[in-house]
Amino acid sequence: MWEGHRALPFVLETEVLLLAHKPDDVNERALAVFAAKAQRAVGLTGAVTIFITTSAELRELNRRYRHKDEATDVLSFETTTARGTCIGELAISAEIAAATGAVLGHATETELRILILHGLLHLAGYDHDSDHGEMRARESELRLQLNLPVGLIERTHAKRRLRKANRTAAALPRGRRR
Repeated sequence: MWEGHRALPFVLETEVLLLAHKPDDVNERALAVFAAKAQRAVGLTGAVTIFITTSAELRELNRRYRHKDEATDVLSFETTTARGTCIGELAISAEIAAATGAVLGHATETELRILILHGLLHLAGYDHDSDHGEMRARESELRLQLNLPVGLIERTHAKRRLRKANRTAAALPRGRRR
């Protein structure tokens, strides 16, 4: 465990980065520095704990708190202190990050950064399921600012468009398919 706030209090706001499951190609300190930079870019103040663990743990958290019995890549949990400061926790599956990074051709650490940014946006109050694209636009803007490849929401929307196009093509008579 690397406790960034104790080492560089003037640089890092991220409280703790916990790697319960550490992939070989992940630099823990660099990831913590990125998390602090992303947190400032999002405009989120307060302590954030980032817990990087297994898909089995994410599945259990997803089942317990969202009533969905499946693994997921990132979960965010927001709380507010008596002083009104946001304190949040992110739980991220290192296994899903590694698999997704491999498919997309980038490092596990890059995928973890994308998931950290996505989770921080949720902690800041964004909700891509109901906000009419505001989170998607903000994630895209921050992704460019933080030198990240295609963001999580953009990938999800691209997959949906592809599935819809495939369903439409499958429904066309044979002579009309392209």
